[in-house]
Amino acid sequence: GVLGSGDFARSLAVRLVRAGFRVLVGSRNPKRKASLFPAAAEVTCQAEAVKKADVIFVAVFREHYSTLCDLADVLAGKILVDVSNNTEINHHKESNAEYLASLFPACTVVKGFNVVSAWTLQSGARDGNKQVLICSNSQEAKRTVAEIAQVMGFTPVDMGCMSSAREIENIPLRLLPAWKIPIFLALGLFLCFFTYNLIRQVIHPYIREQKNKLYKIPIEVVNTTLPCVSYVMLSLVYLPGVLAACSQLYYGTKYRRFPDWLDQWLQHRKQIGLLSFFCAALHAVYSLCLPMRRSHRYLLIETAVKQAVEKKMTIWVEEEVWRMEIYISVGIIALGLLSLLAITSLPSIANSLNWREFSFIQ
Repeated sequence: GVLGSGDFARSLAVRLVRAGFRVLVGSRNPKRKASLFPAAAEVTCQAEAVKKADVIFVAVFREHYSTLCDLADVLAGKILVDVSNNTEINHHKESNAEYLASLFPACTVVKGFNVVSAWTLQSGARDGNKQVLICSNSQEAKRTVAEIAQVMGFTPVDMGCMSSAREIENIPLRLLPAWKIPIFLALGLFLCFFTYNLIRQVIHPYIREQKNKLYKIPIEVVNTTLPCVSYVMLSLVYLPGVLAACSQLYYGTKYRRFPDWLDQWLQHRKQIGLLSFFCAALHAVYSLCLPMRRSHRYLLIETAVKQAVEKKMTIWVEEEVWRMEIYISVGIIALGLLSLLAITSLPSIANSLNWREFSFIQ
């Protein structure tokens, strides 16, 4: 059964119907809401839906839990699956699931499906996150909900007892938690290299020769900075693995726990590597834009005029030509290899490779 008629309740009903379940939807306005649900789902009043269902998905906001208190007698002995989320992290002293359990002590409450979006429910597990985090104080209730999740095409993950509900409810509200440290690291490196290149390419020529080269800041200085950041970030992907191996050799065992800083470093290698690829890709785009600049055209015309005034037929330098041709070719190959590393680090791709294939690509 599903209590509620919002977007998530409709998507949940659609997915349950597709999975072959008989779905009962409890709504306060069943006649008006019936057209929003699949034809195979029976839309009725809340009391009628609760009577006929053993497992009930509570798809209503926390503020509306109290409106279900009139159904307490009918809900006794049922499994209630709380799918709600908060608007802020740790917004309440207790989790929504714990609050629901306090309102209906005769029921068994399971927290689950809150990390799955309505879009994923409608589109199927292949188009979104496949994991469904569940927790409850009842092992039997968790097993029942886990079986339902598996039939729906998801992967249930047991997060333990009801005290974990608070953590599960905070997960959808966090903004890229695993990316925070790598992003700040990349920004710090960018600022350092940008400052150095700014001094070297703009400020130093102005002080020594009184040449105004401020026009280089938006494109050239940034373009010189990006590959520096990319190289350092890429080296930071493989350095912790070397340090971990040295630590295991030093202590003579692989079962000794790594220091916290090294453990955190190892866990962020994927994000650091993808940021390295992002900087390298931006560098490639910026490099393609170099001949498009107005300043480049002026300098090209100026060089041609000087050559005409000096009556030079050619300024061809064989060594510089070969150096640039090889430089660009190697750069393209390097970007291609880095792209391969970035693609294979994505979970959807990495999961399709066995360990030997993944190690070979690395």
